Amino acid sequence: MCVAMAVMLNLASSATGDEIIDRVFAVAAGKVILASDVRAARELGLVPAAGAADPDRAVLSGLIDRALMLAEVERYAPPEPSTADVDRAFVEIRDRAGSLTALAATLSRVGLDERQLREMLRQNLRIRGYLSQRFSGDTPERVQVAIGEWVLGLRRRADIVDVYQPAAPAPPVR
Repeated sequence: MCVAMAVMLNLASSATGDEIIDRVFAVAAGKVILASDVRAARELGLVPAAGAADPDRAVLSGLIDRALMLAEVERYAPPEPSTADVDRAFVEIRDRAGSLTALAATLSRVGLDERQLREMLRQNLRIRGYLSQRFSGDTPERVQVAIGEWVLGLRRRADIVDVYQPAAPAPPVR
């Protein structure tokens, strides 16, 4: 119901020429994924998109997979990551940004705060912990193949609504 309402509001504002604040790109495992979520994941380097023809599509696909995996993680409740592990993940993001000031500016630009970022990192670590428990004891290549097949199975069984449409290219300047 909420998803339908969000899509309707999105379409209604487009039709009337109102300014669009955010757009629904997809719904996966009951989680609404917005354009701002894609932008934040891309700018913070949380989902790789390097070399993709459409970086937003690549990041959105990664966020859909993440939502499906997180739903599985919630079902099996692996151990919580330590605060030190979350702190290390945060430091990695900060170092990629260049400084705490640069990270704060990026977070402000994408509409997140440090607490929200730390929660995302905690969830990522829970997913990583679950994957290492479930897919251990083989070569790294085989583990990646097994995880990929598992995610494809999750996608086949999941209710995914993907309404992403790439932005139209700007008209040529004359």
